[in-house]
Amino acid sequence: MSEPEFSSAAVYRIFKKAGAERVSDDAVMELSKFFELYGERVAQQAAALAQHAGRKTVKASDVKLAIKNIFNIEV
Repeated sequence: MSEPEFSSAAVYRIFKKAGAERVSDDAVMELSKFFELYGERVAQQAAALAQHAGRKTVKASDVKLAIKNIFNIEV
């Protein structure tokens, strides 16, 4: 996998909001990889749901359902 597409600053802010005082660059990189990996899985499933519904446009409801299917959580 190449360089993650999520900015380090955005991931760092997520750690800060979660209460971390200091965050290593390696930790930021690992969370970025996670976001990219699972974000891609959610996007693929959401696209499949839209296609199954006969749409070309992926809607927020497709993303929510994909997240529910993959992670078993409501958003």
